[in-house]
Amino acid sequence: MVHARHQKSATAERSGEAPGEAGRDPGSDEAGTPRYETGNTGSTLLHAALTRENLLQAFKRVRANKGAAGVDGLDIDQTARQLVTTWPTLREQLLQGTYRPSPVRRVTIPKPDGGERELGIPTVTDRLVQQALLQVLQPILDPTFSKHSYGFRPGRRAHEAVLAAQAYVQSGRRVVVDVDLEKFFDRVNHDILIDRLQKRIPDAGVIRLIRAYLNSGIMSDGVVQERKQGTPQGGPLSPLLANVLLDEVDKELERRGHCFARYADDCNVYVRSRRAGDRVMALLRRCYAKLRLKVNETKSAVASVTGRKFLGYSFWFAKEGVKRKVAAKALATFKQRVRQLTRRSGGRSMTEVIERLRSYLLGWKAYFGLAQTPGIWRTLDEWLRHRLRAIQLKHWKRGTTMFRELRRLGASVPVAQRVAANSRSWWRNSDGDINRVLTIAYFDRLGVPRLS
Repeated sequence: MVHARHQKSATAERSGEAPGEAGRDPGSDEAGTPRYETGNTGSTLLHAALTRENLLQAFKRVRANKGAAGVDGLDIDQTARQLVTTWPTLREQLLQGTYRPSPVRRVTIPKPDGGERELGIPTVTDRLVQQALLQVLQPILDPTFSKHSYGFRPGRRAHEAVLAAQAYVQSGRRVVVDVDLEKFFDRVNHDILIDRLQKRIPDAGVIRLIRAYLNSGIMSDGVVQERKQGTPQGGPLSPLLANVLLDEVDKELERRGHCFARYADDCNVYVRSRRAGDRVMALLRRCYAKLRLKVNETKSAVASVTGRKFLGYSFWFAKEGVKRKVAAKALATFKQRVRQLTRRSGGRSMTEVIERLRSYLLGWKAYFGLAQTPGIWRTLDEWLRHRLRAIQLKHWKRGTTMFRELRRLGASVPVAQRVAANSRSWWRNSDGDINRVLTIAYFDRLGVPRLS
């Protein structure tokens, strides 16, 4: 694979080689040097996105992200085989501005609060093109974004936003302006977004292609619906486009000297008084209204920081200063998810139950590892092991089986007898004598991660 040296070439030769094929880069000269020629579209950036090196990198990312098939029903491997023959035509259409993306496939996933989040799943081909475009645009756009923006940006993550918020509270800003946007990704105005994008990327070919993706429509129950607003979550470009639009509000807050942290459409501004908070809330309503975005009044508030959450965390005051903890809603969601993963009626063995549970626990622990509440971790660990012991007892079912298995695990005869005598009281029976047998070390051996 050649290394891209971003320079133009006077030659206008094109290649029709598909992503994944051996050989030189599409759009490269004989020496392998990429040529970002302007062609008929005048789009240097589009040629940069469609170089072989960039496409291979994009394909690896699309494969790593996995994801379901789009409306064409083709998975990643099927799409790769198809592109071997269709890529030359597809590439020419992209460069000429005649390519029309497929509609996205509409799916909904449940939210922890009982609602639903809508996703739009593009075809693998469209995900590949979007990812290739993202890899070219992000290095240009990202440095222009506010330092207070943390979501979907290289080298930045939610933990940094939480730590920044904690620092603001520690400095004496005990009131938060917590703004929730109503169905943000579904209500992005296309014209406003394209206008803001054109000011940053004056490239007609790229703008035309992004407009085509915004207008591609949604397929639901076999019917394609036109889309005049929104950039549904699910496509690689959506987060970057969201940052382009919301950066305007960030810059206004910066201009006024406010302390804030934003992650995607979740923005908290920290001030010293309720009066100041009310003024900031009024400002944000005006800023979002200019973008034709709507503030969700039922979920937004000017309030004490101790009564609000940010990215799953909340704050509490200790003698040493402001501390971080897992928000109550996040804790409830954790328990709800663990119950779903460890349902006692699925007919799965303990090994299978733990295998399903393990990845969730590790991910949850990694994200909420910033919490400064060791007592909560211990309580959750005890609750989790209590639940797993109850599941194990139900798997054994009969008192005779319980007695035999407990003895096999080293339990004394009296302990095995007492547990077996209450063979139908799984939850009550799973916190007492059985703790001496199904110990912490026992669950460690089974691969259950400790939270504490």
